[in-house]
Formats: sequence, C-alpha cells, structure tokens
Amino acid sequence: MIDIKFLRENPDIVKQNIKNKFQDKKLPLVDEVIELDVKARAAKAEGDALRAEKNKIAKQIGALMAQGKKEEAEEVKKQVTEKSSRLAELEKEEALLNEKVKTIMMVIPNIIDESVPIGKDDSENVEIEKFGEPVVPDFEIPYHSEIMESFDGLDLDSARRVAGNGFYYLMGDIARLHSAVISYARDFMINRGFTYCVPPFMIRSDVVTGVMSFAEMDAMMYKIEGEDLYLIGTSEHSMIGKFIDTILPEEKLPYTLTSYSPCFRKEKGAHGIEERGVYRIHQFEKQEMIVVCKPEESKMWFDKLWQNTVDLFRSLDIPVRTLECCSGDLADLKVKSIDVEAWSPRQKKYFEVGSCSNLGDAQARRLKIRVNGADGNKYFAHTLNNTVVAPPRMLIAFLENNLQADGSVRIPEALRPYMGGMEKIEKKQK
Repeated sequence: MIDIKFLRENPDIVKQNIKNKFQDKKLPLVDEVIELDVKARAAKAEGDALRAEKNKIAKQIGALMAQGKKEEAEEVKKQVTEKSSRLAELEKEEALLNEKVKTIMMVIPNIIDESVPIGKDDSENVEIEKFGEPVVPDFEIPYHSEIMESFDGLDLDSARRVAGNGFYYLMGDIARLHSAVISYARDFMINRGFTYCVPPFMIRSDVVTGVMSFAEMDAMMYKIEGEDLYLIGTSEHSMIGKFIDTILPEEKLPYTLTSYSPCFRKEKGAHGIEERGVYRIHQFEKQEMIVVCKPEESKMWFDKLWQNTVDLFRSLDIPVRTLECCSGDLADLKVKSIDVEAWSPRQKKYFEVGSCSNLGDAQARRLKIRVNGADGNKYFAHTLNNTVVAPPRMLIAFLENNLQADGSVRIPEALRPYMGGMEKIEKKQK
C-alpha cells in the first residue's frame, strides 16, 4: 500500500505506475482518493478547531462557576452541547472518509522499482542469467507422473476418490525423496544463517489482507467455514504476519527466517497438458525464506535471497535460470520480483520452481510493522520473501535431471545423508 502522503504529492507518478502495470481502469481511483482525502482532512481540521473551542469554553465555565455566576455558566454550557453535537458528526464523517480512502488505497498498486522491465504479462519477462549446462539425454524421459509411478511412488486415483482432483498420495522412495528435499532445504538455509520456524498453517483475515491483494486472496485462499481463518497459500503469509502491529528495535534487524509449511491453493483457471500429475495441485509442502529489514538494505537482501535458491538447485545438479518479472506480471504489492526456473530435459525448456519478491514497505504499512530507529523516529520495515523449494513441483525437475537410462534416479551426493546413504532409487519390478 502506497503512503497517502506520497500519492497526495505525486499523483502523476502514481498514475504512470498504474499505466506501466497495464491497469488503466484504476486511473480514476487516484483522483477519487485525493478528493476523499481532502474532505477527510477538512473534517479533521474542523474537528480539531471545535475541540480547541470546547476546551476554551470549559475553562470559561469553570471561571464563571468560581465567581458564582451560575446562570451565565449554564448559557455557555449550551454552546458546548451544540459544538459536541457537530463534533460527533465530524468524527463520524472523518472515520467514514478515511475508511473509503483506505479501501481504495488497498487497490492502487505499489510503485515498482525503476529497474523492472515494462511488459503486459509473463510472456514479456526477461531472462537474466543461466546457471549450469542444460542437458538433453539420448533416451526418452517419461512424464513426471510416469516416473513416479515406475517406483510405485504416486497414487492419483486413490487421492481422487478421497479428496478429488488436485491431490495425490506420494509413496515409498518418492515420498522419502520428497521429505529428504524438504529437510535438506531446511538445513541449507540454517547453514546460511536463517532461523528455522514452523508457523501456524491458518491465519486471520486481517493478516491475509495485510500480505496480499484482494484479487490474489480470492484466487488463492481457502476460507474456514464459520471462522475468521484462512488456510495459508504459502508460509510467507504466516511468517510476515508474525510481526503484525509491532515496533521492532532497529538493532535487531534484519530478521531472517526460513519456514516449513503445507500450502493450500484453489489454483483457479484452465490446466494445460503439462500441468497434469503433481504440477498444479491444491496441497503441497514448501520451505520458504523471509526477511524483515531496513529499507536501505532490501535491495541487497533481494539479491541474496534469489541466489540462495539458485545455489540450492545447483547443489542438486539441476540447471536453472533467473527471469526478471515485467511490470504486468507483478502482483500489486510487489516492488520487484525474480522467478527461478529449472531445466526440464523432457520439455527441453525451463519451468518455474520459485519466486523471489521485494515488497518494499507495502506489507509493513498494511500490518503496521514499524521500526524504532536509532534517532527515535519510527518507520516502516521492508519485507521480502523467496521460495527455497516447493516439492512436488521441485521433484519434477529433480527426477528429470537425475533420471538414468535404466530408469533409476541418481541421488546427488548432497542429498544422500537424507536418503539413508542411498546413491540411487531403483524401478520396482513388476
């Protein structure tokens, strides 16, 4: 959420930002919020003046009573009653106007970083760098669900009967591999100085609206019937929510946390042929990383976060690339975002396995996460988040890049301690 003071003083910048995000239908909101803000501040100014007058009259009444001038005091009290009635009207009007301003401000997109490329959608994202050499083996690589099934590691039919489409059972070595990847990612981030955390898997509505836009909320979140609770779509939401309505000592920054959680998503929209199996699902597990820091340090942390994901995938012999998300592909709260994509030997192209985002002070402003500066002044923190790994999708990249000609899957050395020393997993004999 943008600072109302910034919008008030820079309406043209805010409008250009809306145009850069190809959301022209939101342009009238800028003038609307300015008009409402003027009215709200006028109501406040009149109210402040009335309060000052009431205080002055109260002293006058006290003086008259002290002088025994009861009748004169009663006449003056009538003025207080009139002013109190008008003040009540103004307070109600101001609160209503401020609520309207806040509602609109929640819809106006955050100001994107000047380095973000301008583009309409993800087709205009820009490749930054490749890490590792993409390899296409001289044998056919089956679809990921077929690879998993060859190890008796995936049961979609049973999951369909139990929960419907978009769910799965992972079994045997594949289930173990899934857990191994999560555990390895946890320790990888701990070794990089992050504090491990297991957060609540449900959050209240004020946290949901604090960490994401209304459009994202509607597209992603599952609501708990009869409760002010939502299942998290990613642990970032719960982790940033941990700091809601707090004043953080500046000397404690940055907070660097890595968290494990299951994630639950509606995943609306059409699913293409490459999104069958366990690619696009309603339930999955993820290791996440978040940072709460000083504004001047957020760009530095942004680069560190996406690099962590690249390094982890490379440690498992998976080639990856980074993509700069263009303006039209950024969610409304994001200042800048980089996707990490893994190489798919079967498709002979890269696909998304993680996303790193800098949200500036947007989440902190909504959630009232402030920092007590060394000079005594308070300011909003900056928040960032990034995917460490999100299996089962990450398993697709893992299985394809480590599949051998005989159908076995090689276990990279870094992961072997988490797989009981196994160097490969073998196909089950039928």
